[in-house]
This record gives sequence, C-alpha cells and structure tokens, in this order.
Amino acid sequence: MSLNLREIPAKAAVHPNDSVPRDGRGSPLIIPPDGGKPMVLTRTTTFIDCIEDKSALSTWKQRMTLLGAAEQPSILGETEGLNPSSPEGKRKLNALAERAADVAGASKASAQGTHLHTLSEYVDRGEPLPQGTTPEEVELMASYMIETSGLHMISAEQFVVVPELGVGGTFDRTAELDFPCRSGDACPGRHIVDLKTGGETAIDYGKIKMPAQLAIYSRGQKYDHTVFPAPTRIRGDKESEKAWAKWRKTEVSAEEAAKAYEPLGDICQDWGIIIHLPQDGTECNLYWADLRQGWDDALFALDIRARRARKGGLIRLVSQVTREGSSSSTPV
Repeated sequence: MSLNLREIPAKAAVHPNDSVPRDGRGSPLIIPPDGGKPMVLTRTTTFIDCIEDKSALSTWKQRMTLLGAAEQPSILGETEGLNPSSPEGKRKLNALAERAADVAGASKASAQGTHLHTLSEYVDRGEPLPQGTTPEEVELMASYMIETSGLHMISAEQFVVVPELGVGGTFDRTAELDFPCRSGDACPGRHIVDLKTGGETAIDYGKIKMPAQLAIYSRGQKYDHTVFPAPTRIRGDKESEKAWAKWRKTEVSAEEAAKAYEPLGDICQDWGIIIHLPQDGTECNLYWADLRQGWDDALFALDIRARRARKGGLIRLVSQVTREGSSSSTPV
C-alpha cells in the first residue's frame, strides 16, 4: 500500500451521526425495538461522561477562554449588560465563552482530530491520500498504516442502539486480527476498533471512558433509520415543522419496528482495540480495551443516572409556633 496523493472527492458522504434523526439538542431519535413513537436516546459519550473525571478538561477550557478573551478584547465588551442569571444572558455568555476559547484554538484540536479520522479511512481503504495532505500528516498516516497492519478493517461508521441503556452511538470500525485475541479460542472473531487522536495523556485520561464506550458499542444492535425516514425539519417553516411534529407522534408496531434492527454478529464483547494516533506527531500505538470492565462501568453509569433522577432525598422542614408557644415541625 502506498501513501500517494489524489484529489479530494467533490462531496463527502454524509456521516451516520449527521443522518440519524435528532432532537433539538442533538440526541438521536429512534423507533424503540418494541414499537411505539420515536424516542430520544442519550449519546454514548454523553452517557458515560458521568463517570469520567473532567477536571483537567474543564481547567484547560478555562485557560483557553481566558487566552481568547485577552487576544480578542472585543469579546469582553460584548458581555456588558448581560445578566448571567437570566436564560437569555446565560445563552449569550455561553456563546461568548465558546467563541473566546475558539479564538485561542480550543476547536482546532477537534477539527484536526476529525481530519485525521478522515485520512485514516483513506489508508484503511487502500486509497491514495487527498491532494493537500501535509508532509507531517503523511508521516502520521505512515505510522498508522504500519501499526494497524495486523488489523483487517471490515466495516466503518456504524450507528448502533443499546435499548437496555437507552443509548445510541456510532463506532469507528470493526476489524479481524492477524494476532490472537486475549480471549483465546472464546473470541467470536471481529473486534470493535476506535481511533483516538488526543495527546499523549489521552490514554491515561480515557482509561475508564474508552473501554466503557467500546463495551457499549459491542453490545449494540444495528439500527437503520431509513426504515422510518424523518422529514427534513426547517425551523420557522410551518409546513416542515408540522410534518416533523406528525412524525414524532407516529406509532409503529413492534413487528414493523423490528425491521430497522439487525444484530452486530460475531463481535468480541471481552476485548476491543484503541488506536492512539496523537496529532502532536508522536508514534501511533494500539491498546487492548477490557470490555468486561468497560461494561461494568457502563452499568455503573446507568446506576448513577438513576440515582440522580431520584426525588425525596431532601424534604423541606417547616417550623410552626403553636398557640402555647411551643414549636412543631411539619414536612412539606
């Protein structure tokens, strides 16, 4: 396989994450396996965020916001008169903070990561890299090609649903291996493979989230949203909004709903593989992801979310003074 260059296609295919119907907050909308109206799923990465230590990411974002505001002081001027307690003020301030972070380059890493994902797909397909690929990117893809030479990529960008968690998401790849799985003869064949392009600390920070993410994917069912196509929604357009509202209320039988689902097949649910391709130029490495531990963490995340939804943990106590001058306490 060579890493020659070619022209970028005129139009890229629509990513599964963009084609699956979504609500106003970007969450997937699917017909439940047992039938019914379209229901909202939690995105896989969002679902397991509750068990991840995000303090490092949070402080990094704060630093980038500060640097961006210093670089573009006009952003600070736009905050004048905004009420941080009002819904409108919160929305505008959040947008300004995001803009400040972007000025400092906060979104650059994400964009570069997406770009490297795209380039790696060229390598997987055995196609020349697109014209305009930089020498540094060619070097990264050469490292990727060498390190993944023992992986035979079979499928890519598959949207799956895990009904028992109420979760949906898209995994990068499935692959067969040229080397033994850690499960030995018990391995059914294919493995979930995910590409990560964060810096050298990404693996340490992702040691809980990454196995959980792959474990959820490995237990998913393929979902074909085209079986129940949603109308295009154009906000402000009455006809499209009406069609969208009608689709959201459409009842589907269990028999019909089953047509949108398909088993993943011979996927190993014990071990997956993380490809770490740091965009800072350091070498590419492969890591086994323990999906048994990951699934345990996914169930822990489900428990955390259930506990957060509980009510009655605190009951307001109202103290009343009686006619005799003593007091009594009544829960409200």
